[in-house]
Amino acid sequence: MSEEKILKTLIQKMKPHLNNGEYIFTTVNTINKIAVNDIIGQFKENEGITLILERQKADKLNFKYNFIASWITLEIYSSLDAVGLTAIFSTELAKHNISCNVVAGFYHDHIFIDKKDEDKAISVLTNLSNNYK
Repeated sequence: MSEEKILKTLIQKMKPHLNNGEYIFTTVNTINKIAVNDIIGQFKENEGITLILERQKADKLNFKYNFIASWITLEIYSSLDAVGLTAIFSTELAKHNISCNVVAGFYHDHIFIDKKDEDKAISVLTNLSNNYK
């Protein structure tokens, strides 16, 4: 699998995939009591450790959160140094009043959007991909 850098190809072949489930963002001071396999994503900030977890697992751990998200994966192997992909799809989502939180993985870009916007976001991203010239 080779990584893609050409913006036109990235957009046209990004294939947005909606992952099942509900996801949350929370913050903790330590992850000692959390199974590593339960963590979808983490980022260390000065104020604490931001975690992305399945909502059900966060509820079992009594974590506080105020945002329930759906998780969309762009199924193209995007290069970490590709220019413009995030700008294009986030602008298109913003035109439809959809907020997005983007996480770049090694292979794919992942977008967390408000659960209520999941169908609309998939439609917007699919239309962008199908009609990008």
